[in-house]
Amino acid sequence: MYRVWNFITSYSILLIAGALLALIWANINAESYNHFVHLVLIPDFFIGELHESHGEITRTLTLHYLVNDVLMAFFFAIAAKEVWEAVILKNGSLRGKKAATPLIATLGGMVGPISIYLGIAYFMGSTTFDAVANGWAVPTATDIAFSYLVGRLVFGAGHPAVRFLLLLAIADDAAGLLILAIFYPTGDVALQWLGLSVGAAVLVYLLFNYLPRRMDKGDQLRRNSTRMRSVFGFWPYLIAGCLSWYGFQKAGLHPSLGLLPIIPTIPHADREFGIFAEAEKHLTDLLNHCEHLLKHPVEVILFFFGLLNAGVEFGAIGNPTWLVLGGLIIGKPLGVFIFGYIGAHVLRFGLPVGMKTSDLFVIGCVAAIGFTVSLFIASVAFESGPVQDAAKMGALLSFGAAVLAIVAGKITRVEKKQF
Repeated sequence: MYRVWNFITSYSILLIAGALLALIWANINAESYNHFVHLVLIPDFFIGELHESHGEITRTLTLHYLVNDVLMAFFFAIAAKEVWEAVILKNGSLRGKKAATPLIATLGGMVGPISIYLGIAYFMGSTTFDAVANGWAVPTATDIAFSYLVGRLVFGAGHPAVRFLLLLAIADDAAGLLILAIFYPTGDVALQWLGLSVGAAVLVYLLFNYLPRRMDKGDQLRRNSTRMRSVFGFWPYLIAGCLSWYGFQKAGLHPSLGLLPIIPTIPHADREFGIFAEAEKHLTDLLNHCEHLLKHPVEVILFFFGLLNAGVEFGAIGNPTWLVLGGLIIGKPLGVFIFGYIGAHVLRFGLPVGMKTSDLFVIGCVAAIGFTVSLFIASVAFESGPVQDAAKMGALLSFGAAVLAIVAGKITRVEKKQF
């Protein structure tokens, strides 16, 4: 069973603290909070938010841009690292038939929320639909840490449904990254700039990963690879990451995803121990070493992410709030259950031993906790204003899915398994 408690305590406590502080601040003094969020750090800079000044398009680096678009790239890099290892390495959690049903259920966990969100918006009338349609992806996300925490509470630490839930959550967020890249560009799309990202990834892989390993063929001591790491460390990959990030910004794609092309180029372990497995802290490969180095900085980054994005006035509750909540609390459980049933019984991929079909619905209820990535997508999907604030409130209120999951677990008579 995966041991991810350290991941939860590391990456969630400060995030919650930042979000709670933001809620209190925004409801006590909204003007000072908004001034802080949009604080200008460097005007007319080469990175930052696009705006027009004296007929020219320039960029301004604000505190919000620094956190959401620059620093959050490291958080998404960690998530991408876990997905990459789960897909590519021996015993990877997302490889082969064992991952089929969770992946199909993940698809349902996206189709369901989108259908509910857009369907209800359509019946609210064209005015409402036009205002909220761009936020269709907000309720598709699943917060990995909090869903795991609630999953343990409902099923017990040793229940196979917890592992199923973890696979679904990480696959869900991987799909969320693709949605951000494809459907939410930050400006006019100029895909030729992706050549910079691809070129940086290919070059750093060839020079600092592939060629040293090629030269070490037959050498069990791996002298060239060892020398390359001891001399250069992670610096070539960090430089390549900066170039890739800049390429994403210039391409009009969300730059917070800019490090993703670099993750597969970093030397990694030979096998995978599980998503956020505690055993990874004992691994010395460069990819895990980089994750260890990022641990504490990302904790602080998530605090500021919560602080800068969760500051919503309680009076902001509106139609987008209920649409996001409806997508998560209704669409997610139904989508996971229906598609999971199809994958397990119609397509005959089956369920893990010890897991019942009814557990799929409970998993869907747990996965309805959107929070982190839902907040992020809401900040990207909508311009600052009432609609964005209302959508963010829906993401925050999705914590109520925890109560729904506990009730669903009682009704379906989930048998807790602690070991």
